[in-house]
Amino acid sequence: MTVSTFKPAPPANPRGNGPGVLHAIGLVLLYFLLQVGAGVLMGLVVGALEKIRHPQLSLADLHQHVMGVLRQTDSSAMLMVVALPLIALLLFWLVRRQWPQLWLQAEPPGFGFNAPRSSRWYAAALLVGVVMPPFGALLTQWLARGHDVTQNVQELTQHASSYLRLPLAIVAVTIGPMVEELMFRGVLLSALMRRMSTAQSVAICAVMFGLVHLAGLDFQWYALPNLMLFAAALCWLRLRSGSLWPPIMAHGLYNLFALVALLAEARG
Repeated sequence: MTVSTFKPAPPANPRGNGPGVLHAIGLVLLYFLLQVGAGVLMGLVVGALEKIRHPQLSLADLHQHVMGVLRQTDSSAMLMVVALPLIALLLFWLVRRQWPQLWLQAEPPGFGFNAPRSSRWYAAALLVGVVMPPFGALLTQWLARGHDVTQNVQELTQHASSYLRLPLAIVAVTIGPMVEELMFRGVLLSALMRRMSTAQSVAICAVMFGLVHLAGLDFQWYALPNLMLFAAALCWLRLRSGSLWPPIMAHGLYNLFALVALLAEARG
């Protein structure tokens, strides 16, 4: 007669259940592809409506008419106000569903949706969010050597109708930073740190953050160092505070100061 002994299963290793690098990069790409897809969907809807309103238009004329509507500032602003919150909800759901055990975990591979180690990190986030916009602007202007520096979101906010400026600014200051911090300082940074050193992970995360935002800057390369430096500061906040909330706060303040400065310049 044999007596079987029960051996409890070893505790799950959260590092083994974290996102892989390719998986993380795929989610980052998905974030931007969904924005492109939202633009395509909007074009199809506008095309269908315009065809109903103007059935006599040929296909070529309809295409030209739709492109004219989509190029309007208010159309782009409305797309961002409506699409970005929906995209953020989808990505938050996907990440939370895939790695629920990592959501509130402070240390990588956790995503850091927990309180920071100390409230002083909110003060550090405030400092980063206030200091980086003017410093980054000076650095970019020095590298630009007199060339104009534009950003799509800032241009939209400046030229959009008055009733769209506030919701557009709210999205840029709240929803945008939350989803981008989840993608870069949450999923991507955690995935990189499972494979390489902290310094290498921060460097790659910063480079990727800068590169994927170049399209929104009309590929003005001289804005890249500022973006990378800011991304590195956000990584530092994430790792030292043990939370994603300080970098979210700093990112939101950075966007807010940039928008306020732009609108003040436009009024002046």
